[in-house]
This record gives sequence, structure tokens and C-alpha cells, in this order.
Amino acid sequence: MVKILLVEDSELDADLVGEYLRKSGLSFSVTRVEDRAGFEAELAKGGYDLILSDFSLPSFDGMAALALRRERAPNVPFIFVSGVLGEEIAIESLKQGATDYVLKPRLQRLGPSVERALRESEAQSLRRRAEERTRLLVAELSHRVKNTLMTVISIAQQTLRRSDDLKAFETAFLGRMHALAGAHSLLLRANWGDMDLEELLSESLKPFRRGDGQHVLLHGQDVQLPPQHALTVNLIIHELATNAAKYGALASDGGRIFVDWTVEDRGGADHLHLTWREQDGPPVKEPLKRGFGSTLIQRSVGFELGGTVSLRFPQTGVVCELDFPLAPEPRDIEIQT
Repeated sequence: MVKILLVEDSELDADLVGEYLRKSGLSFSVTRVEDRAGFEAELAKGGYDLILSDFSLPSFDGMAALALRRERAPNVPFIFVSGVLGEEIAIESLKQGATDYVLKPRLQRLGPSVERALRESEAQSLRRRAEERTRLLVAELSHRVKNTLMTVISIAQQTLRRSDDLKAFETAFLGRMHALAGAHSLLLRANWGDMDLEELLSESLKPFRRGDGQHVLLHGQDVQLPPQHALTVNLIIHELATNAAKYGALASDGGRIFVDWTVEDRGGADHLHLTWREQDGPPVKEPLKRGFGSTLIQRSVGFELGGTVSLRFPQTGVVCELDFPLAPEPRDIEIQT
């Protein structure tokens, strides 16, 4: 059903307009107004698909109506339906944004003119939506690239600061970059949508598995992580696994890693509680100074995930507990127009 706003002071002419529209087979409803106040009131209500307007009215005129439409409903097609419309006026009306004009003595043209205007309006609407999607995608891509570059810069600076030599820096930095790249690959396969937590953990820990892989055990319910959460969790797991391979459970043949997680509803918001627990590895001692891995984990959970982290060093093996909301914090994306 096409909703039409008709600006017409003559009831007879309004009836003729309706008759010719019915003859064209159009399904429509008409609201008629006769003056500026009525026209402005209906524009304020909105919801119209088409405006038909006489050019000359006793207390109003079509060009003023066109100017109001251009200001308040610029995407609604506007067709003049007038008894007399000179060539110069017709050209000027089109320049000012009118979609078409139809002379009252030739109302047989009204149906085809309306159909063409509605088709063009739909095509323009689809194009505007496509352009808006493109702007949003570009803005989102820009945001993600900036985030990734800032992550890389921060990792590079901190790794360099805490490395004894260039070889140590190369090993640590490249390992973190491979972890970041791996997470990006997973998200690309998922079209940058939500990521299955168990799949993410399996991929993150694949380089650290050996034999039948039973020394790395994952257990938890089905959880989907937002993209930015997935990147952050991947980096955290990489840091824990790297540390375990150097000093913890993965440094010995009998060592095992248990990763468990649950989802808890807190005040209507889902929170993920994930526990990393090492067992049967070399005896553990709490480090005398905090390395970049610990710093990265604590900052990532606090700033990126909006949660809390507990990192403990009992003699039986490292225990790390993460707790954070699954829904990411809302953020504004700057769109350049």
C-alpha cells in the first residue's frame, strides 16, 4: 500500500487524481491537505511514500511545498499535478528537486509517472543503504586496523624493553605476532563474527601439543566470543602457554594443562570465568619481578575485556583465572563523510 500525501484545494481534482491512480492498478491511500499548515503537519507525521502537489493554491504554492519537502522529507518523491505549468517553470521545478510533473488535462500519464517515481525512489533507497553499509564497514575496518597496530606497537615496545638481547626479542616478539596472526585468521574464517571459544583455544594451543594431545585438556560449555574478545583471549593463552613451555607444565613430559570455563549470569549480563591450571610440571616459584607476559595478561583483561584476572604461583603449577563480561563495551565508530 503506497501512502500518498496530496496537496490539492479542489475536491473534484483530487477525485480525478484518485480515479486515474486506481485505473493504473496502484494500491494506495491518500491524505489530502489544502494549505501550508496541513502540509507541515503531515510532513511531521512522516511515513509517506509519495507527494503529489498542485502548483497553485489560494494560500500556498507548489514551489513552497517542494522547498518544505526538500528540507523535511528529502527522500520522498515529489510530483507536480497542475492545470497549467509553463516550460520554464517545469524545468525550474525539476532543478529544485521535483521528480516529475503531470498536467491535469493529461492525467493518463499520472499512473506511469508515479510507478517510475516509486521505482527510482526504491533504487535510491537501496543505494543509500549500500553506501551506509560501506561507510560503516570502512569505519569498522579502520578501527580494527588501528587497534591491531596499537597492539603491535605496544607488544614491540614492551618486549624490547624486557629482552636481554636482540635474539631474545626476536623469539618473543615473533611468537606473539604469530599468535595475533593466528587469531586474525580464525576470525577471517568466521567473517569477523563471534568465535567459538573451544575452537579458539584449540588453535591457540596447537603449537604446544605433542603426541596424542592429552596433556592439554579443554572443558566447558559452548561459548561464542565477540571478535575483539577473541583476539585478546588468544594473546593471553599464548602468553600462558609460552611460559608453561619454558618453565611450567609443558617443560616436562608428564606435565598437563587444564583449561575450564563456565558462564555465569550476573544481573542479566553473562560473564565468562576461565581457569588455566598447570599440573605435574616442575616445582613453581613466584617470579621475583613481573615479566611482560604477566603485564600483558593483566592489562588485556582489565582494559580490553573489562574484567579481572588472578595469577597465582602455587608449587604444584601456575593457576590463572580470568573473569569478564561476554558483551563488549559499546563504543562509537567515527565515520568520515
